[in-house]
Amino acid sequence: MRVFGHCTLALCLAAGVVFAQKPDAAKADQILAEARKALGGDTLAGVKTVVMTGQTRKLQGNNLVPVEFEIDIELPDKYVRKDEIPAQENGPTSAGFNGADLVQVPTPAAPVPPLARPGGPPPPTPAQLQAQQQAMRKTRVATLKQDFVRLTIGMFASSLASAPLTFAYVGQAEAPQGRADVIDVKGEGTLAFRLFLNADTHLPIMVSWQQPPAGVVVKVPGFPPPENIAPGTVVVDAPPPPPEGASQADKDKYAKDVADLRKQAQAKTVESRLYYQDYRDAGGVQWPFRLRRAIGADTIEETTFDRYRVNAKIDPKKFEVVK
Repeated sequence: MRVFGHCTLALCLAAGVVFAQKPDAAKADQILAEARKALGGDTLAGVKTVVMTGQTRKLQGNNLVPVEFEIDIELPDKYVRKDEIPAQENGPTSAGFNGADLVQVPTPAAPVPPLARPGGPPPPTPAQLQAQQQAMRKTRVATLKQDFVRLTIGMFASSLASAPLTFAYVGQAEAPQGRADVIDVKGEGTLAFRLFLNADTHLPIMVSWQQPPAGVVVKVPGFPPPENIAPGTVVVDAPPPPPEGASQADKDKYAKDVADLRKQAQAKTVESRLYYQDYRDAGGVQWPFRLRRAIGADTIEETTFDRYRVNAKIDPKKFEVVK
């Protein structure tokens, strides 16, 4: 049983887009300027730091896991989120970035060198292990920056120095709450998503992006259907298996066909969405006090913010990089 259920309110947003003849960067800049004015104008432009606290409920299996969090942002390039799960004895965890460096507690473990085998390749050198660790940290920073961008685009409606973006207006979408302006957003690496803004209030509504499936489940006729399929999982129907007494060649062909189906499904993408809701004033700026994360039609995460502290002093130790 999926506790959150299905998203229904804004599903027609993506389907109802009326595309412009070609992407328009100038119009995107104009729409984003209107969004920044609606969010706070000059006061928004004066934001240097923001501290956010609240609770997130995450769907894990059949359970809702409550998480208490604090997010600290110091523009232009410092971000960290600290999570604590009250129901667990483990201590709080933190993840973020300071420029191009990773901020994370506990500190990521260094790669363990494999044991040398007689006649096998030599184990990696300390320099190679260090390079592997640096590559892992760089990948982690890139992932965190993508999360950071998708969060803050609904708060600042602009490109930030820590994660530069390009924008292009592509058209409008019809939704139950009215029209939405649609902007394509691209950033470093694989970062690409679509930003929806209310055409009347100019406030951000949501972002949507494509990502690899969480997994692939193959349904085989004659076997019980899979249960508790995780959101974002692609389900494919396999043909009936060979009958008893089939030749080994037929069995091998069937196994190959199923493997090909699985491979094709893994190459597909699923849509993820982050909704911005309940904008309220804090420090002269309109901030979203509720977020909802969905994969496909399933909500997997709900976040409620208790408080935004604007231009508060943040302890530099929170952004300390541990090598």
